[in-house]
Amino acid sequence: MRAPILVSMAAAAGLLAGCQTITPEQRRAADERQCLDYGFRRGTSAFATCLQRIDLNRDADRRAFLYGDAGWSGPGPYRRWYGPGW
Repeated sequence: MRAPILVSMAAAAGLLAGCQTITPEQRRAADERQCLDYGFRRGTSAFATCLQRIDLNRDADRRAFLYGDAGWSGPGPYRRWYGPGW
């Protein structure tokens, strides 16, 4: 009787541990580490550009997730030829 309960609690703990969010400070540190790995030096305009591009890419990914492919989802005269499968 105890084994199924322990297994289910361990599974629930594992699922909840996978749902952790990252703080803005942790995200910034990861972005800086990525730019340093690319070879940019702190305090340079190239380093700032690298951070900016990472942030812009993150925003673009977020917008793409929110809106999906809204331009191709409705009916239209070209849907048959230029739909999602082209």
